[in-house]
Amino acid sequence: MAGKVALITGAAHRVGARIASSLHEEGMDLVLHYRTSETAARALQAKLEASRPDSVLLLQADLNKSIGFMGMIERVRTFRGRLDLLVNNASSFYPTPVGDASEEQWEDLVGSNLKGPFFLTKEAASMLRTAGGCVINLVDIHADRPLKNHSIYSIAKAGNAMMVKALARELGPAVRVNGIAPGVILWPEEDLSDEARNVVLARTALKRTGSPEDIARAVLFLFRDADYITGQIIAVDGGRTLQQ
Repeated sequence: MAGKVALITGAAHRVGARIASSLHEEGMDLVLHYRTSETAARALQAKLEASRPDSVLLLQADLNKSIGFMGMIERVRTFRGRLDLLVNNASSFYPTPVGDASEEQWEDLVGSNLKGPFFLTKEAASMLRTAGGCVINLVDIHADRPLKNHSIYSIAKAGNAMMVKALARELGPAVRVNGIAPGVILWPEEDLSDEARNVVLARTALKRTGSPEDIARAVLFLFRDADYITGQIIAVDGGRTLQQ
């Protein structure tokens, strides 16, 4: 994988940062997107470049504003002249009970979870075709099973799941498009009670949370080892979707 290039959105922390670290360990050069987490992004860049200098480019952008996507891809092109992997990881997540949901929340959640990944993939498609690359979307188990009080988020992720299938047909055979649907990998940044966490784990076959490393390994598999897989969404959820 040395000499290949990955663009990861929402890469400054949590799952995105673990994906970045895993791909970098395998020899890839990285373009790491962030929206507001500049301090975390620069710290990650410094950590990775301590082992391989000049191997990480940072890109700041608001993925709700598709006007900047062409500029992002041009910076990727200038960085190394190629793009082998696009990981659409960036996501907004928060509750929107239907009685209180606003148009602003709709624009934000649909923008980061669906509009942004689609238009960024559109702009990246030419470089990906040249490299015979692939796209991996971070979907969600709630694309299939809506999360109570998170209707807009669930709707956006359902669209993201269909994007995987639709673009796999449209961009094939040169570009593979797949998705990963995490279950309980990290708890939401807002606090959950122990009782609420225990309810979720009781509905998970493995009775435990996963880790960002589980997602990173799935990304690595789909990129490196899955040449005949496209249009598929792998649930990395400890068996959460086996139960209601």
